[in-house]
Amino acid sequence: MTTLTTRKPAPQARGSRARPKAGLKKARADESWDFRKADTKRLTHGIHPYPAMMIPQVAARLISRYGTAGDVLFDPYCGTGTSLLEAKLAGMDAVGTDLNPLARLIANVKTTEQDDGKLAKQIDRFGAWAQKAATGGTEASNAAVSNNGAVKIPDFPNIDYWFAGEVQYDLAVISHFIDSVANSEIANFFKVAFSQTIRECSWTKNSEFKLVRMKDEQRERFEPDAYGTMAEILRRNHRAMRDLSASSPGGVAKVCSFDTVESIPDSAIPPESADLIVTSPPYGDSRTTVAYGQFSRLSNQWLGFHEASRLDNDLMGGRGGSHEMKFGVPEIDDTVAEIARVDQKRAGEVVSFFSDYEKSIRNVAQVVKPGGKACYVVGNRTVKGVQIPTDEITARFFESNGFTHLESIVRNIPNKRMPYKNSPTNVSGVIADTMKREIIVVCRKD
Repeated sequence: MTTLTTRKPAPQARGSRARPKAGLKKARADESWDFRKADTKRLTHGIHPYPAMMIPQVAARLISRYGTAGDVLFDPYCGTGTSLLEAKLAGMDAVGTDLNPLARLIANVKTTEQDDGKLAKQIDRFGAWAQKAATGGTEASNAAVSNNGAVKIPDFPNIDYWFAGEVQYDLAVISHFIDSVANSEIANFFKVAFSQTIRECSWTKNSEFKLVRMKDEQRERFEPDAYGTMAEILRRNHRAMRDLSASSPGGVAKVCSFDTVESIPDSAIPPESADLIVTSPPYGDSRTTVAYGQFSRLSNQWLGFHEASRLDNDLMGGRGGSHEMKFGVPEIDDTVAEIARVDQKRAGEVVSFFSDYEKSIRNVAQVVKPGGKACYVVGNRTVKGVQIPTDEITARFFESNGFTHLESIVRNIPNKRMPYKNSPTNVSGVIADTMKREIIVVCRKD
């Protein structure tokens, strides 16, 4: 629960920061950033679906415009590693962090080249084993697994609600096989394919990011082949990995798990060491915008990541608490006041998100070199009929930390994987249009 107070914060109560400049550069539309016909799944960018991913063409163009080989890129909300991979391809080293264990797993695999011979051998081994397990029943599937120990179905809440009993067993057998893979990088490669297999074999509607169960008649007709699904995903991802290796990326990517709202460890990326930030931060708290936690929950539970059901609460703006109403930034203060006139609780949720967002930007600002650039790809969400100018708020927060706003570019979203309708109130039947445009905000550290 977020509670609000209307007391104006004391000077520098939110930390030492420069006074924002009077005016921001006007956002300009540029359709050349839409990339309507681009292959957004090239190389390993398509090895696993994920909500609201920044397309690689946007990241690549920003890196080409503002970075150079040998630079260091930092992504404070890296998701599945789009900007990390593009930096690596451009000959830059990259550091990213995300609180979602599934996102980190995908980002690691997406940016890690494999020994093709060893990987191919394990995929062939799985194919032969899967064929035997699928046709021989329980005894054959147990015998096909090369390591010792019984197959165990995980025990997590509502597993029977989301998976048929025979699917649970087949997935447990596949998980047991993955445990037999000694090479950790190859095992992670298998886990990414397993995660997508979990989703495709569950009773969830794959067209939804939130957990929505199939209707009764759909479940009755649904007969997934876990072994065949896993084998096909492995083959497809293997081709993507070979394409990555053929591209000869020159940089090194590192994926971390720290929370930029709290701090940025020097061991991960020291102060004033990043030349460039390229990132797409959350549009708002995960519960009412893009449900990263719900999308990832079943995979995280099967993969043994703890507290998977609490992820949405741990993400930016999800923890609530007591927050002051005033930021000293008119673009957000006026917006919050307008929302509060309609719904005090929703205004509190918006304040909670931007309180975390401001803290994160303050920490991110410290790792950028003087003259370095911060490129934030943001969306202006609507709450209670009020559009929140996240692009302007982002620029103001950076200005407060010693940056100059260089430009804001408006692009359409023809390819970004997001629903065109959502339920912002979480009330059944109440839907609204989602964002069809996003804004690229570019700032330079003075």
